[in-house]
Amino acid sequence: GGGSPTETSVPYEGTAKENELAAFSSTILANTEDVWGGLIDNYREPTLVLFTGSVASACGSASSATGPFYCPGDEKLYLDLSFFDDMARKMNAPGDFAQAYVIAHEVGHHIQNLMGITDQMQKLRGQMSKTEYNQYSVRLELQADFLAGVWAHHSQQMTRMMEAGDLQEALNAAYAIGDDRLQKQSTGRVVPDSFTHGTSEQRMRWFKKGFETGDIRQGDTFNANPL
Repeated sequence: GGGSPTETSVPYEGTAKENELAAFSSTILANTEDVWGGLIDNYREPTLVLFTGSVASACGSASSATGPFYCPGDEKLYLDLSFFDDMARKMNAPGDFAQAYVIAHEVGHHIQNLMGITDQMQKLRGQMSKTEYNQYSVRLELQADFLAGVWAHHSQQMTRMMEAGDLQEALNAAYAIGDDRLQKQSTGRVVPDSFTHGTSEQRMRWFKKGFETGDIRQGDTFNANPL
């Protein structure tokens, strides 16, 4: 790893804080390459695209409101630099490792793409109702949380980069961006049928399972019952 491709959508003079976040994001991405390169034969690295405001991707255009996302069409991971500030201020999930978790989750979607899971999901999309598809989407997202945990497990073995409190930071981030918590904040009520990412408890549990086992085979969220 190390020589990770990073691109910015326009020549951009970032603030000191943004440049710091950009450097940190590139470091974490390089670390994910070291981990997944050791676990997956012929691992193909995703590209990190940092943006502010809005960005065009092979999956369409997106704004800061979208949050971080992975686009399977161009194998790029899109990260809006203001998102980490939002995590710290609005979601009460500050800390370096909370940010690392978000990046590792998006890399988890890249792993799913390489494994053909993303294609299978796309085929299902036209065959079922939105409510049914949402249930599959939750399982896809929880698997990405699990894969983020697998990365953290192996990264810790390789680099000892995690310090006391880092696991809690990641769990706080998983908790902060659970569907039930976000819905309650925005609407005052929780509607499970419209969940696409899983509850806070589910996200924390699957990340923790990945972190504790480090075993990619333990993450079959599609057949897990209960979730």
